[in-house]
Amino acid sequence: MKQRIAGAFIMGFITTGIISFTLISINVGYIENFFEKWLKSWAMAYIIIIPVIFFIGPKVQQFVAYLFRKNNQQ
Repeated sequence: MKQRIAGAFIMGFITTGIISFTLISINVGYIENFFEKWLKSWAMAYIIIIPVIFFIGPKVQQFVAYLFRKNNQQ
C-alpha cells in the first residue's frame, strides 16, 4: 500500500508538471510571469490528480485487465 501511495504521488507530480508546463507555454507563451502561472497551474492540477489516481486508477486497471483477459481467450 505504501508503494502504491508513493507511486501515485510521484506519477502525479511528474505528469502534472510536464502537462501544465506544456499547456501554459503553448497557450500563454513565455511571458513575464510564466513561472508563477506555471506553478499555480501545476499545484491545481496536482491537487486534482491525486484523488483521481486513487479512486479512478484501480477501476482503469480492472478494465484493462478485463480487456486483456478477454483478448487472451480469443
